[in-house]
Amino acid sequence: MVKTVKEIIGNATLYLGDCAEILPNLGQFDAVITDPPYGISITKSNRLSKSRGFEDTGWDDKPPSKELINLVVSKGNQAILWGGNYFNLPPTRCFLAWDKQNEGRDFADLEMAWTNLNKVARIFRMRPMNMDGGKEHPTQKPTKLMEWCIDKIEGETILDPFMGSGSTGVACVNLKKQFVGIEREQKYFDIACKRIEDAQRQQHLF
Repeated sequence: MVKTVKEIIGNATLYLGDCAEILPNLGQFDAVITDPPYGISITKSNRLSKSRGFEDTGWDDKPPSKELINLVVSKGNQAILWGGNYFNLPPTRCFLAWDKQNEGRDFADLEMAWTNLNKVARIFRMRPMNMDGGKEHPTQKPTKLMEWCIDKIEGETILDPFMGSGSTGVACVNLKKQFVGIEREQKYFDIACKRIEDAQRQQHLF
């Protein structure tokens, strides 16, 4: 069992702990926007992850259970789950896709997000190299991508139960949304706290 720690940074509330234990105690949100582990052991199979020194803590050895994914989706009136193609989710008319513009590089041309939005499918085009000053998590998403996701939903409160290094939280700060994030790895929780603090500080300059 992971000991739960709670940090409040401006309009962001961050939990260090297991989302399976924390989620039942949280209320409802306007949207869940998250990037769960896919269960494909990325740090074992991806040479780029290995070369960047990402430790293998087993965080991506298996996907979240069907029950946990259903709980995650139920916490938002709207939901966007990156890697949704790996999970047993209902049909959707609105997949979101990130076109990485690889130009022949040796990783996936795109990633897909499942949504329950009643909208048409959309594509975001951006090279993955622009990682807000450096990639600090093996599956880190660019802040601009997460801002694009937030633009697709309605409401002010956003939950990310698999927060990682905090890109969704930074995007929420930039767009002045209320954010709740959960992360079970101390290293990435600390990185997320710092990134969100820095984003809050930057906003206060203007």
